[in-house]
Amino acid sequence: MSPWSLTASSLAIVRLNSRSSKKPFAFWRHLRRRRPALRVNWSLHQNRVMFCAMDGGNHWIREKAAASLNPSQVETTLIQLSERWPPNALALVSVIEQFPLGEAALLHLLAVSSICATRLTQNLEMLLWLFQPEVCRASRGYAEMLGELSALSGDSIAKQDFAALRFWKGREVTRVALRELANVAPLEETTRELSQIAEICIRRVFEHWNAELRQRHGSPTAKFAILALGKLGGCELNHSSDVDLLFLYSEEGQLTPHISYHEFFNRLAKRILETFSTPHPAGSLLRVDLRLRPEGSAGPLARSLESMENYYAGFGETWERLALIKARGIAGSRELAYEFLRQHQPFIYPKSGTPDLLEEIANIKRRIERDIVGSDKLHRDVKLGIGGIREIEFIVQALQLINGARHPFLQEPSMLKALQALRQLNFLPHEEVLALDNTYRFLRRVEHRLQIEAEQQTHTVPEEQGALGRLARSLRFSSAEDFTAALQARMGAVRPIFQRIISETPAELAKINLEIFNDPKRAAKALGDLERGPGRFHVAPRTRQIARKLHPILLDWLAKAADPDATLNQFVRFVEAYGLRSLLFELVVANPKLLELVVKTFDASRFAGDLLVRRPQLLEEITRDPTFSDARSMAEHLRRLDSLGVSAFHLDPVRAYRQRQILRTMLRDVVHSGRSATSKNFGPELSDLAEACLLFTIRLLAGKQLTVIALGKFGGHELSYGADLDVLFVGLAHSSEMKAGEEVRAAQNLVVNMAQPTSEGNIWVLDARLRPEGEKGPLVCPLETYQTYYESRAQIWEIHALTRARPVTGPLGARFIQMAQHYWRKASRRPDLFKQIDNMLERIRRERGSGSDFLDFKTGVGGMIEGEFLVQALQMRENIWEPNWERAVDQLRERGILNNAEAARVKKAYGLLRRYESALRRYENKAVSSLPRDPGEQREVSVRLGYDDFETFRRDYLDARGGIHALYEQHVKPRRGD
Repeated sequence: MSPWSLTASSLAIVRLNSRSSKKPFAFWRHLRRRRPALRVNWSLHQNRVMFCAMDGGNHWIREKAAASLNPSQVETTLIQLSERWPPNALALVSVIEQFPLGEAALLHLLAVSSICATRLTQNLEMLLWLFQPEVCRASRGYAEMLGELSALSGDSIAKQDFAALRFWKGREVTRVALRELANVAPLEETTRELSQIAEICIRRVFEHWNAELRQRHGSPTAKFAILALGKLGGCELNHSSDVDLLFLYSEEGQLTPHISYHEFFNRLAKRILETFSTPHPAGSLLRVDLRLRPEGSAGPLARSLESMENYYAGFGETWERLALIKARGIAGSRELAYEFLRQHQPFIYPKSGTPDLLEEIANIKRRIERDIVGSDKLHRDVKLGIGGIREIEFIVQALQLINGARHPFLQEPSMLKALQALRQLNFLPHEEVLALDNTYRFLRRVEHRLQIEAEQQTHTVPEEQGALGRLARSLRFSSAEDFTAALQARMGAVRPIFQRIISETPAELAKINLEIFNDPKRAAKALGDLERGPGRFHVAPRTRQIARKLHPILLDWLAKAADPDATLNQFVRFVEAYGLRSLLFELVVANPKLLELVVKTFDASRFAGDLLVRRPQLLEEITRDPTFSDARSMAEHLRRLDSLGVSAFHLDPVRAYRQRQILRTMLRDVVHSGRSATSKNFGPELSDLAEACLLFTIRLLAGKQLTVIALGKFGGHELSYGADLDVLFVGLAHSSEMKAGEEVRAAQNLVVNMAQPTSEGNIWVLDARLRPEGEKGPLVCPLETYQTYYESRAQIWEIHALTRARPVTGPLGARFIQMAQHYWRKASRRPDLFKQIDNMLERIRRERGSGSDFLDFKTGVGGMIEGEFLVQALQMRENIWEPNWERAVDQLRERGILNNAEAARVKKAYGLLRRYESALRRYENKAVSSLPRDPGEQREVSVRLGYDDFETFRRDYLDARGGIHALYEQHVKPRRGD
């Protein structure tokens, strides 16, 4: 009987809403007058109508809904059905109460699946179609499904953007969901039918676009095939699963002068992909995933058979073997699909498994749990969690990979069939096979319930009690607690088998090293990128094996880093920039000291790390040099600069040289860094480099007539990272303004060109603000101007700054120093010298301090400047002319001004603060005068200085400052009134 025929039973139609009870019999009287032939069955339905009218249709709906798992959803659906029900169809009441699989089965579907409920309310004929016993009571074969689709679609499957195919697919998956929820279809039948539906969709879309493109461009002689991987390949598709596909053509060739076979088949693949990815009011088709193809998202959509063979032979990985176990041709040339599988059988099932195969599978599972699932869902994700579906699949597939070459019986795409084959061949004990089989079936039922709800790709059991309760009752558990206990027991039985076969080490142990990172998930991805390469780039198996050997060594060093996250990120960038990652991995695995240096450098200096990323070849150039352990003198730097063949019009080689040499110094610094008070001081090394660069550039740009005087730490040969060069320019006295102007222009040209940054950085920044009148005064002054200024207008701090003056180049250097010493000694005889120096110190604190004395290791109480002023005040009083601070301390000790203990104490304290400064400045090669405010960053500084705990760092820091301040108070403060 057709559900649309106007038989007597169809008179029972009633719109079950509030309006139907207002005039309970008017509709029927009207119908009797219009259709006399149907009056015969009036009495048959009169009671039904009166019941609905008197008690109200809404009461009937509420009653049905209240008995369901999801009353609100069922009530809404029934109301919508009743309002839209066609007047010439079988009564909705009858359809529901006389449903072939039982009323409960239909209401269960409406309660559990919002998307199926929506389909039925929007397509009422779909519900009447399901009402037919031959539709809902029996499974359907491929040919039956295909025939029905052909009847629905007519001549063109692509009409209205494949609307008939979309409708057919939605109707079929609703039928499959109904049968599964009614518990009348075993798992194998459900997954087979879902797989058939997907296959037919793919086949029909392929056939359409294949014919379309051949009509437009002509027909290539090459064959084309679509292979299914994953659950579709194994005929085990979910209710909402991506379909993993490979597109393959038989050979390369040329279709037209402008279109190759490769272009043609990739256009075909693109059209297929676009059809499935385009949203449509009639419903989606499938989510197609091509990421399992060679090169993943970076590779072409379709490849030739030869290209496939070359890829898998050279770059095929364990995870790709796992994927190809389930490969199966589903559309296009069956012969080509067969040839592909035959050709790749040795790759899929190697005669001798690689030693790392099980370890690789274990690592894949660990990455899934860590990067995709997350610790909060490990026991609720029925697919990817601990003891989940993927774990069972890995157990079976690992044994297939290892034994499949010797036992063709195991070369089976279906997971359940392969599991039984393993039992028959005694690769798994009977009780373990039973446990895995039962758990797999149970978890797939849970997974299907989760996905039937909205056809979303979800595998996570909900925490919300209402949703959890509905899921439990849908699976016929009496309570959420009973379901949760069963779930835990089933999944708990899988993990021990997985560990026994694949990994004796629980996956949780793999997380220990990742706890050193602030962002373990990102770190795990970075470590994965080291192994897999960026964007699934070609990486040979040998490279990946070496990368896995590198991981534990790398993690050991990262655990000692101040900032493991940033250091790992720099290391990954360096590897990608290096290019030949296999060579680099072998190099650092074979030479752990080099790896230590690289990791420590990336942690110690972002500047050095960025430079190595830009110029990765510098690492070997510098470290393989037999003179790497030796400091380079200024003369050696000048010799090397001379060999560059630089002109005044192109100074980039000088800039590049300076960058390389700073990097070399930083690498040597990292090698010697630590808490030891005897840690090497690299100030003289940086000073020699700076002076060589300055002298070389002066020769190119300013000639020999310009005199340059060094001041500050440059003058004292104590330069720090990121420091400017304090200088004075002294010119000859000229009667001609033109010649004087030439000297100024030469100095300006020097300052500008040395400071000018390019892609190679700059040469150095010259700071000439200590000249007479500061920035307001001329850049170059003759000696007489300096003499007049120091005699009459210079402030005490300007005379004090001359303590570190020394000549760099030019004809007037010696005369300037002689003059400077005269005015310096004159100032040292002032009775208020120490008071003036102390006032300078207080002014510096006010104007240059950060506002936190604890942070200001340079300007704060007991800071570096206080240590410098202590020594320089004593130098001036005792007439000790010595630009270098450390040598000045030695002379003060030799004269008895400081006793041995005091000299040692101030050297140690000042040296420690200089190391703090060096560590901070080294990070970005910029001037830093205070500790960071953030406590976390302060701890990072302490680690870079070799401290195991922050409190020891803090104690040493405060002791150093306290020692300097005590000596300052002892030697300078009491004399302020002298």
